[in-house]
Amino acid sequence: MKVLVTGAAGYIGSVLVRKLLTTGHTVRGFDILLFGGESLISVYNHPQFEFIRGDIREKNEVRKALYDIDCVIHLAAIVGDPACAKQPTLANETNWVASKMIFDLSHEMKNVKRFVFASTCSNYGKMGNDGYVDEDSPLKPISLYAELKVKFEKYLLNSKTRSDFIPTSLRFATAYGISPRMRFDLTVNEFIREVTCGNELKIYGEQFWRPYTHVEDLARACLIVSEARAKKVDRCVFGVGDTKENYQKKSIADEIYQLSPDAKIKYVHKDEDPRDYKVEFTKIKKELGFNITKTVPQGLKEVYDVLRKGIISNPFANRYRNI
Repeated sequence: MKVLVTGAAGYIGSVLVRKLLTTGHTVRGFDILLFGGESLISVYNHPQFEFIRGDIREKNEVRKALYDIDCVIHLAAIVGDPACAKQPTLANETNWVASKMIFDLSHEMKNVKRFVFASTCSNYGKMGNDGYVDEDSPLKPISLYAELKVKFEKYLLNSKTRSDFIPTSLRFATAYGISPRMRFDLTVNEFIREVTCGNELKIYGEQFWRPYTHVEDLARACLIVSEARAKKVDRCVFGVGDTKENYQKKSIADEIYQLSPDAKIKYVHKDEDPRDYKVEFTKIKKELGFNITKTVPQGLKEVYDVLRKGIISNPFANRYRNI
Protein backbone atom coordinates (compact mmCIF):
# COMPACT_ATOMS: atom_id res chain seq x y z
CA MET A 1 0.00 0.00 0.00
CA LYS A 2 1.24 3.52 -0.81
CA VAL A 3 0.45 5.90 2.01
CA LEU A 4 0.50 9.70 2.13
CA VAL A 5 1.23 10.99 5.63
CA THR A 6 0.51 14.70 6.09
CA GLY A 7 2.45 16.18 8.96
CA ALA A 8 5.09 13.49 8.41
CA ALA A 9 7.84 15.36 10.25
CA GLY A 10 5.69 15.97 13.33
CA TYR A 11 5.53 14.38 16.77
CA ILE A 12 3.21 11.53 15.71
CA GLY A 13 3.95 11.61 11.99
CA SER A 14 7.66 10.90 12.33
CA VAL A 15 6.85 7.81 14.41
CA LEU A 16 4.12 6.68 12.02
CA VAL A 17 6.38 6.97 8.96
CA ARG A 18 8.82 4.53 10.53
CA LYS A 19 6.09 2.07 11.46
CA LEU A 20 4.67 2.11 7.94
CA LEU A 21 8.09 1.52 6.39
CA THR A 22 8.88 -1.27 8.85
CA THR A 23 5.68 -3.08 7.89
CA GLY A 24 6.49 -2.89 4.19
CA HIS A 25 4.40 0.04 3.02
CA THR A 26 5.58 2.74 0.63
CA VAL A 27 5.36 6.18 2.22
CA ARG A 28 5.16 9.72 0.86
CA GLY A 29 5.64 12.29 3.58
CA PHE A 30 4.15 15.76 3.18
CA ASP A 31 5.02 18.56 5.58
CA ILE A 32 5.63 22.32 5.59
CA LEU A 33 8.43 21.83 8.17
CA LEU A 34 7.37 24.53 10.61
CA PHE A 35 9.51 22.80 13.22
CA GLY A 36 12.23 21.53 10.93
CA GLY A 37 12.73 18.20 9.21
CA GLU A 38 15.49 16.58 11.27
CA SER A 39 13.02 13.95 12.45
CA LEU A 40 13.05 12.42 8.96
CA ILE A 41 16.80 12.34 8.32
CA SER A 42 17.25 8.69 9.32
CA VAL A 43 14.54 7.53 6.88
CA TYR A 44 15.15 10.03 4.09
CA ASN A 45 17.16 7.61 1.94
CA HIS A 46 14.88 4.64 2.59
CA PRO A 47 14.01 3.12 -0.83
CA GLN A 48 10.29 3.16 0.00
CA PHE A 49 10.17 6.71 1.34
CA GLU A 50 9.64 9.96 -0.55
CA PHE A 51 9.33 13.41 0.97
CA ILE A 52 7.54 16.45 -0.41
CA ARG A 53 7.85 19.80 1.33
CA GLY A 54 4.56 21.55 0.88
CA ASP A 55 1.66 23.46 2.41
CA ILE A 56 -1.62 21.59 2.85
CA ARG A 57 -3.43 24.85 2.12
CA GLU A 58 -2.10 24.85 -1.46
CA LYS A 59 -4.42 22.85 -3.71
CA ASN A 60 -1.93 22.16 -6.49
CA GLU A 61 0.68 20.92 -4.04
CA VAL A 62 -1.83 18.60 -2.39
CA ARG A 63 -3.05 17.27 -5.72
CA LYS A 64 0.53 16.35 -6.72
CA ALA A 65 1.09 14.68 -3.35
CA LEU A 66 -2.03 12.52 -3.82
CA TYR A 67 -0.87 11.10 -7.15
CA ASP A 68 -0.86 7.25 -7.07
CA ILE A 69 -1.65 7.17 -3.32
CA ASP A 70 -3.84 4.37 -1.88
CA CYS A 71 -4.32 5.72 1.65
CA VAL A 72 -4.15 9.17 3.24
CA ILE A 73 -3.35 9.50 6.93
CA HIS A 74 -4.06 13.13 7.72
CA LEU A 75 -2.12 14.36 10.74
CA ALA A 76 -1.11 17.86 9.62
CA ALA A 77 -2.71 20.55 11.75
CA ILE A 78 -2.13 23.45 14.07
CA VAL A 79 -2.10 21.23 17.14
CA GLY A 80 -3.35 22.07 20.62
CA ASP A 81 -5.50 24.68 22.33
CA PRO A 82 -2.71 27.26 22.90
CA ALA A 83 -1.38 27.12 19.33
CA CYS A 84 -4.86 27.53 17.82
CA ALA A 85 -5.78 30.33 20.22
CA LYS A 86 -2.57 32.15 19.31
CA GLN A 87 -3.11 31.86 15.54
CA PRO A 88 -6.87 31.47 15.00
CA THR A 89 -6.86 32.43 11.30
CA LEU A 90 -4.08 30.00 10.47
CA ALA A 91 -5.80 27.32 12.56
CA ASN A 92 -9.05 27.72 10.63
CA GLU A 93 -7.25 27.70 7.27
CA THR A 94 -5.27 24.60 8.20
CA ASN A 95 -7.53 22.50 10.42
CA TRP A 96 -10.78 23.16 8.57
CA VAL A 97 -10.40 24.67 5.09
CA ALA A 98 -7.31 22.71 4.09
CA SER A 99 -8.51 19.48 5.71
CA LYS A 100 -11.79 19.70 3.81
CA MET A 101 -9.88 20.33 0.59
CA ILE A 102 -7.59 17.32 1.15
CA PHE A 103 -10.58 15.12 1.86
CA ASP A 104 -12.44 16.29 -1.25
CA LEU A 105 -9.40 15.88 -3.50
CA SER A 106 -8.75 12.41 -2.06
CA HIS A 107 -12.30 11.40 -2.90
CA GLU A 108 -12.06 12.97 -6.35
CA MET A 109 -8.89 11.03 -7.17
CA LYS A 110 -10.15 7.48 -7.68
CA ASN A 111 -6.85 5.89 -6.62
CA VAL A 112 -7.32 6.89 -2.96
CA LYS A 113 -9.27 4.22 -1.08
CA ARG A 114 -8.68 5.07 2.59
CA PHE A 115 -8.70 8.34 4.54
CA VAL A 116 -7.66 8.28 8.21
CA PHE A 117 -8.11 11.49 10.18
CA ALA A 118 -6.37 12.38 13.44
CA SER A 119 -9.02 13.89 15.68
CA THR A 120 -8.89 14.38 19.45
CA CYS A 121 -10.57 13.45 22.72
CA SER A 122 -10.72 17.19 23.40
CA ASN A 123 -13.92 17.03 21.34
CA TYR A 124 -15.76 15.86 24.45
CA GLY A 125 -15.07 19.00 26.47
CA LYS A 126 -15.73 19.00 30.20
CA MET A 127 -17.49 16.01 31.76
CA GLY A 128 -20.97 16.59 33.11
CA ASN A 129 -20.67 13.93 35.81
CA ASP A 130 -18.27 11.36 37.23
CA GLY A 131 -18.79 8.87 34.42
CA TYR A 132 -16.87 8.11 31.24
CA VAL A 133 -17.43 9.47 27.76
CA ASP A 134 -17.05 7.40 24.58
CA GLU A 135 -17.59 7.57 20.82
CA ASP A 136 -21.37 7.93 21.28
CA SER A 137 -21.21 10.75 23.82
CA PRO A 138 -22.24 14.31 22.88
CA LEU A 139 -19.39 16.46 21.60
CA LYS A 140 -18.95 19.70 23.54
CA PRO A 141 -15.84 21.42 22.21
CA ILE A 142 -14.80 24.42 24.27
CA SER A 143 -11.67 25.51 22.41
CA LEU A 144 -11.02 26.53 18.82
CA TYR A 145 -8.78 23.51 18.39
CA ALA A 146 -11.57 21.11 19.37
CA GLU A 147 -14.25 23.07 17.48
CA LEU A 148 -12.31 22.72 14.22
CA LYS A 149 -11.65 19.02 14.82
CA VAL A 150 -15.36 18.41 15.46
CA LYS A 151 -16.34 20.44 12.41
CA PHE A 152 -14.15 18.43 10.07
CA GLU A 153 -14.95 15.11 11.73
CA LYS A 154 -18.66 15.74 11.08
CA TYR A 155 -17.89 16.65 7.48
CA LEU A 156 -15.91 13.44 7.01
CA LEU A 157 -18.60 11.24 8.49
CA ASN A 158 -21.55 12.88 6.74
CA SER A 159 -20.14 13.38 3.24
CA LYS A 160 -21.56 11.33 0.39
CA THR A 161 -18.67 9.35 -1.05
CA ARG A 162 -18.06 6.53 -3.49
CA SER A 163 -18.45 3.03 -2.07
CA ASP A 164 -14.74 2.20 -2.28
CA PHE A 165 -13.63 5.32 -0.38
CA ILE A 166 -13.31 4.50 3.34
CA PRO A 167 -13.01 7.42 5.79
CA THR A 168 -12.25 6.91 9.50
CA SER A 169 -11.77 9.32 12.39
CA LEU A 170 -9.47 8.60 15.34
CA ARG A 171 -9.92 10.55 18.56
CA PHE A 172 -6.47 10.56 20.11
CA ALA A 173 -5.91 10.71 23.84
CA THR A 174 -3.24 13.17 25.01
CA ALA A 175 0.12 12.02 23.67
CA TYR A 176 3.39 11.50 25.51
CA GLY A 177 6.70 9.69 25.06
CA ILE A 178 9.81 9.84 22.92
CA SER A 179 9.54 10.81 19.25
CA PRO A 180 12.07 11.82 16.59
CA ARG A 181 10.33 15.22 16.68
CA MET A 182 10.24 15.58 20.44
CA ARG A 183 7.75 17.80 22.26
CA PHE A 184 7.93 19.02 25.85
CA ASP A 185 4.71 21.06 25.79
CA LEU A 186 2.66 17.92 26.51
CA THR A 187 1.60 17.22 30.09
CA VAL A 188 3.51 14.00 30.82
CA ASN A 189 6.65 15.07 28.98
CA GLU A 190 6.60 18.54 30.51
CA PHE A 191 6.07 17.29 34.06
CA ILE A 192 8.99 14.86 33.99
CA ARG A 193 11.23 17.39 32.22
CA GLU A 194 10.76 19.93 35.01
CA VAL A 195 11.56 17.42 37.74
CA THR A 196 14.50 15.80 35.96
CA CYS A 197 16.06 19.21 35.31
CA GLY A 198 15.77 20.12 38.99
CA ASN A 199 13.00 22.68 38.70
CA GLU A 200 9.93 23.01 40.87
CA LEU A 201 6.94 21.55 39.05
CA LYS A 202 3.78 23.60 39.47
CA ILE A 203 0.61 21.65 38.80
CA TYR A 204 -2.54 23.66 38.25
CA GLY A 205 -5.73 21.80 39.16
CA GLU A 206 -4.32 18.47 40.29
CA GLN A 207 -7.81 16.91 40.45
CA PHE A 208 -8.64 17.14 36.75
CA TRP A 209 -8.81 14.03 34.56
CA ARG A 210 -7.53 13.28 31.07
CA PRO A 211 -6.68 10.12 29.10
CA TYR A 212 -3.09 9.59 27.94
CA THR A 213 -1.58 7.38 25.24
CA HIS A 214 2.02 6.84 24.14
CA VAL A 215 2.93 8.33 20.77
CA GLU A 216 4.00 4.87 19.56
CA ASP A 217 0.52 3.51 20.23
CA LEU A 218 -1.20 6.46 18.56
CA ALA A 219 0.89 5.85 15.43
CA ARG A 220 0.20 2.12 15.60
CA ALA A 221 -3.55 2.78 15.71
CA CYS A 222 -3.27 4.68 12.41
CA LEU A 223 -1.51 1.69 10.89
CA ILE A 224 -4.09 -0.79 12.20
CA VAL A 225 -7.01 1.26 10.87
CA SER A 226 -5.38 1.70 7.46
CA GLU A 227 -4.96 -2.08 7.16
CA ALA A 228 -8.31 -3.11 8.68
CA ARG A 229 -11.15 -4.62 6.70
CA ALA A 230 -13.17 -1.83 5.11
CA LYS A 231 -16.48 -2.70 6.75
CA LYS A 232 -14.90 -2.51 10.22
CA VAL A 233 -13.72 1.08 9.81
CA ASP A 234 -15.94 2.66 7.16
CA ARG A 235 -17.27 5.99 8.52
CA CYS A 236 -16.35 4.90 12.02
CA VAL A 237 -14.98 6.88 14.95
CA PHE A 238 -12.55 5.24 17.35
CA GLY A 239 -11.12 6.67 20.53
CA VAL A 240 -7.44 5.71 20.73
CA GLY A 241 -6.24 4.81 24.18
CA ASP A 242 -6.92 2.50 27.11
CA THR A 243 -9.59 3.02 29.75
CA LYS A 244 -7.09 2.30 32.53
CA GLU A 245 -4.89 5.15 31.30
CA ASN A 246 -7.12 7.99 32.51
CA TYR A 247 -5.12 10.00 35.04
CA GLN A 248 -5.60 12.94 37.31
CA LYS A 249 -2.65 15.32 37.27
CA LYS A 250 -1.91 14.34 40.87
CA SER A 251 -1.76 10.69 39.83
CA ILE A 252 0.95 11.56 37.32
CA ALA A 253 2.82 13.40 40.07
CA ASP A 254 2.58 10.30 42.28
CA GLU A 255 4.21 8.28 39.51
CA ILE A 256 6.96 10.89 39.20
CA TYR A 257 7.74 10.52 42.89
CA GLN A 258 8.43 6.83 42.23
CA LEU A 259 11.19 7.86 39.84
CA SER A 260 12.41 10.90 41.73
CA PRO A 261 11.49 10.83 45.45
CA ASP A 262 13.06 14.25 45.98
CA ALA A 263 11.00 15.90 43.24
CA LYS A 264 9.81 19.42 44.05
CA ILE A 265 6.12 19.54 43.19
CA LYS A 266 3.70 22.29 44.13
CA TYR A 267 -0.06 22.14 43.63
CA VAL A 268 -1.83 25.34 42.63
CA HIS A 269 -5.56 25.29 43.32
CA LYS A 270 -7.76 25.70 40.29
CA ASP A 271 -11.52 25.14 40.17
CA GLU A 272 -12.04 25.21 36.41
CA ASP A 273 -10.24 23.37 33.65
CA PRO A 274 -11.87 22.81 30.25
CA ARG A 275 -9.85 19.62 29.83
CA ASP A 276 -11.49 17.44 32.46
CA TYR A 277 -12.85 14.13 31.23
CA LYS A 278 -12.40 10.37 31.45
CA VAL A 279 -12.72 8.30 28.29
CA GLU A 280 -13.84 4.71 27.73
CA PHE A 281 -11.79 3.04 24.98
CA THR A 282 -13.54 -0.32 24.69
CA LYS A 283 -14.61 0.10 21.06
CA ILE A 284 -11.18 0.07 19.40
CA LYS A 285 -10.12 -2.90 21.48
CA LYS A 286 -13.27 -4.87 20.74
CA GLU A 287 -13.62 -4.00 17.05
CA LEU A 288 -9.97 -3.89 15.96
CA GLY A 289 -8.08 -5.80 18.64
CA PHE A 290 -6.09 -2.70 19.57
CA ASN A 291 -4.18 -2.76 22.85
CA ILE A 292 -1.67 -0.23 24.10
CA THR A 293 1.94 -1.35 24.52
CA LYS A 294 3.12 1.34 26.95
CA THR A 295 1.68 3.05 30.01
CA VAL A 296 2.20 6.49 31.57
CA PRO A 297 4.71 5.19 34.17
CA GLN A 298 6.75 3.63 31.36
CA GLY A 299 6.57 6.84 29.35
CA LEU A 300 7.73 8.88 32.32
CA LYS A 301 10.66 6.51 32.79
CA GLU A 302 11.81 6.68 29.16
CA VAL A 303 11.74 10.49 29.07
CA TYR A 304 13.44 10.61 32.48
CA ASP A 305 16.23 8.34 31.25
CA VAL A 306 16.73 10.25 28.00
CA LEU A 307 17.08 13.53 29.88
CA ARG A 308 19.32 12.16 32.63
CA LYS A 309 21.67 10.70 30.02
CA GLY A 310 21.89 13.99 28.17
CA ILE A 311 20.55 12.59 24.90
CA ILE A 312 18.51 15.79 24.60
CA SER A 313 20.85 18.52 25.74
CA ASN A 314 18.42 21.44 25.96
CA PRO A 315 14.83 20.25 26.46
CA PHE A 316 13.72 23.86 26.97
CA ALA A 317 14.57 24.87 23.39
CA ASN A 318 11.73 26.37 21.37
CA ARG A 319 12.00 23.56 18.82
CA TYR A 320 10.44 21.19 21.37
CA ARG A 321 7.13 22.99 21.63
CA ASN A 322 4.32 23.98 19.27
CA ILE A 323 4.09 27.63 20.36
